Amino acid sequence: MSLAPLDELLQRVPELAGARRAIQQSYDALHTCFAQGGKALLCGNGGSASDAEHWAGELLKGFRRKRSLVKAQQEKFSPEIARYLQGALAAIPLTGFPALTTAYANDVNGEMTFAQLTWALGRPGDVWVGLSTSGNASNVCAAAEVARATGLITIALTGEHGGRLAPLCNIAIRAPASETFRVQEYHLPVYHCLSLMLEDAFFGG
Repeated sequence: MSLAPLDELLQRVPELAGARRAIQQSYDALHTCFAQGGKALLCGNGGSASDAEHWAGELLKGFRRKRSLVKAQQEKFSPEIARYLQGALAAIPLTGFPALTTAYANDVNGEMTFAQLTWALGRPGDVWVGLSTSGNASNVCAAAEVARATGLITIALTGEHGGRLAPLCNIAIRAPASETFRVQEYHLPVYHCLSLMLEDAFFGG
């Protein structure tokens, strides 16, 4: 494991030093998941929904590296296709699925949408990530309960108090702030750091 991105993060944002162990544990969980062919499920509301989508984007394509396919992979495709494909880590933002989300909200219970998607898509060995600046988002907490019961490793990104979400999760990365916008400002460099660490591990050459 290359700790360079984590060391660099803590030099830039020393306030996150208290979260170092949780960030390392999150990396270990995600690395094990992806190495075994698993996937990450991510969810959040508002700005945290944007963060879930953003983070998935960093995992599903090249981030800092080009992630060119290795020769054995390239040979499966025509050169015109192979030249554009990039190495990927399977990540699904549960914030999408507009048809399911609207139907479930109308027909069942909108607060259970993330829980339903977690139940439908999660498998033992996958990693579930919930982003909630307060840690009290009811739909995220409900999904965390389903994830734990289904055998997923659960990671929370929250504010300093952790709310109800942190105790529901195996790992909690707590940003050293409580105001929503400040917590979000810490979450972004954290998941960028994790993306860099994972990219180095799987696509470092």
